Amino acid sequence: MIVIKLILIGLFSMIFYQDYKDRQVYWFLFPLVGLCSGILFYKSTLPELFWSSIILNSVFIAFLLLVVLLYSKLTLNLKISEAFGSGDAFLFTVLIFSFSTVSFLIIFVFALLFSLVIHLLLKKYSAVKTVPLAGYLSLFFGCSYIAFWLGITNSLYTI
Repeated sequence: MIVIKLILIGLFSMIFYQDYKDRQVYWFLFPLVGLCSGILFYKSTLPELFWSSIILNSVFIAFLLLVVLLYSKLTLNLKISEAFGSGDAFLFTVLIFSFSTVSFLIIFVFALLFSLVIHLLLKKYSAVKTVPLAGYLSLFFGCSYIAFWLGITNSLYTI
């Protein structure tokens, strides 16, 4: 399991670095994140809870992506590709395998708030105006996993 944990942290680090530096991430990193985080979650819970969590997390992410799509079309008058990166959508999608539903919702919302705060603090130092959302989310999720593995957080998969 230690190998999977190291690979997952490495993947999150690569996504953060590539998204922050170039605003482009290699596509194959996302399924690997889903696979590694899914294995870790599956090994720590009951199979029934694993599958029901994936279904509920999928519904939440589908709803969130629908809201982003409607907001970009109706309010911003932009194509979805101009308002929201495909890497962000890929990361949202693969993160459904990472946690039970309640934990996922809490961690995901805090990850989005973390991304907002970090972007607002760093935007004056960046020449690029777009938000590296997948990178910031990867940084937050990577730190969340590390905090759990080091014993700083008591429980990551259940509330």
